[in-house]
Amino acid sequence: MSEGQRETCDLLIEAGFVVPVEPHGVVLEDHAVAVRDGAIVAVLPRAEAGARFDAAETVSRPDGALVPGFVNSHAHNPMTLLRGVADDLPLKVWLQQHIWPIEGAVIGPDFVADGVTLAIAEMLRGGTTCVNENYFFPDVQAAVYKRHGFRARVGLPVIDFPTAWAKNDDEYFDKAGEVHDQWRDDPLVATAFAPHAPYTVNDANFERVRMLSDQLDVPVHLHLHETAQEVQQSQDKHGQRPIARLDRLGLFNDRLIAVHMTQLTDAEVHLCVERGVSVVHCPESNLKLASGFCPACALERAGVNLAIGTDGCASNNDLDMVGETRTAAILAKAVAEDAAAFDAFTALRAATLGGAKAIGFDHLVGSIEPGKQADLACFDLSALETQPLHHVVSQLVYAAGRHQVSDVWIAGRHKLRERELPGMDVDAIVANARQWRTRIAAISL
Repeated sequence: MSEGQRETCDLLIEAGFVVPVEPHGVVLEDHAVAVRDGAIVAVLPRAEAGARFDAAETVSRPDGALVPGFVNSHAHNPMTLLRGVADDLPLKVWLQQHIWPIEGAVIGPDFVADGVTLAIAEMLRGGTTCVNENYFFPDVQAAVYKRHGFRARVGLPVIDFPTAWAKNDDEYFDKAGEVHDQWRDDPLVATAFAPHAPYTVNDANFERVRMLSDQLDVPVHLHLHETAQEVQQSQDKHGQRPIARLDRLGLFNDRLIAVHMTQLTDAEVHLCVERGVSVVHCPESNLKLASGFCPACALERAGVNLAIGTDGCASNNDLDMVGETRTAAILAKAVAEDAAAFDAFTALRAATLGGAKAIGFDHLVGSIEPGKQADLACFDLSALETQPLHHVVSQLVYAAGRHQVSDVWIAGRHKLRERELPGMDVDAIVANARQWRTRIAAISL
């Protein structure tokens, strides 16, 4: 093929291994990914790529495994600034006696912007390229994600009591509409309704959420069946388990992103399948707060779309999707009492394409396929911790650490280059986090 016949592309990434996730269970050795205008245009053997494409930039990672960027399907990223403030406590005590009072003292646009900035840096260094966000001041969150070129679905909060974001029901919904309208056509940032939980949202507000979700065609992001106490409280107050209540209100449907889901009957698992509900598994937060065990294997085998999330740094205490995926895989085996359950390929799929599908982004990201956005992460597997390299995906899920993520791209833009964060001042981010520590430490509970 002559020079004149070669196609042009903006970026050609050559890798020792490409793990496309779709099709499932495939590892492509010595392959390349061609990117043009932020989208993947071809996945092909490296030798063919060199002959076919004239690339403006070529990045060669012969010891690298290229995977779709991780999708953190449930996070409260401003809470990075609360990392470690109230550890080793049960959920109700942790939330009501510590987290909510501290938030009441510090929450505001600056807190949210600074926490999200710290979170973006941490997520990029761990191979995460997309997040499903759930916190106050979604307008501020969206602006920060956009400024840093990070893909996000931002939650529009609804809760039954006043906060720094809104003072009453109407204000929550009015502000939700304003933020949604502002970001409805953005290529990187979208919105979802984020009613906090069944125990903090009344029936009337859930019905408003359902109506608006239907009208605007946006997902609903909700903590659900997180603890046994939540389920018992619902039975005492409403005469129904939370899932049954949501089903009665018309919210248990294919727009629902149900987070935690540690307390499930077999019938509820099958109802998830029937209604098309996606479940976000947050194993480390659930373990740390002793909330219970999500039956990930039973959900996955039944046909439920399963995603993985870190939850917030106040209850995890990190945004490490590499570690979270490993924990999800290992815990699922123990809960199912089956070593073959939730294998490495299945776990990686949940952390990438499963998350993208849960938040309605699977047409954009989650797998390495032509036509999708080039949201990619590269692991350096040459380190002694991942040698010898018998099985690539096994090493990624069971052995690799986030420190082995060498490069990250979002929409074809290099966001992490050989462990460096171009465009982000790491020293300033750290210094800012430290001044927030001082401010938070001065709060009297």
